[in-house]
Amino acid sequence: MTFENKRLIGIVVAVAALLSIPFFAMKFTDEVKWDVRDFGIMGVLLLGTALSCEIVLRRVNSVWHRLAICAVILFALFVVWAELAVGLFGTPFACS
Repeated sequence: MTFENKRLIGIVVAVAALLSIPFFAMKFTDEVKWDVRDFGIMGVLLLGTALSCEIVLRRVNSVWHRLAICAVILFALFVVWAELAVGLFGTPFACS
């Protein structure tokens, strides 16, 4: 198995591990209330972000360009996440 394939497996495992945090938190507290749609949306966001950064790491040669592009991708993830979580900008996606 090549290094790139191991990295892809690591990405999928990391996304699953991150999604298990709210899953297990729902078992211990009533403050976390996610449904299947929440897990699906967050799974798509995390996996899309990770795979986008993976493509950048494979295709872009300059280290500084890699860092800059991945930083923009991560910033976009955090903006979308904040909007979906609390309605930072008040768009209809926030359902607030």
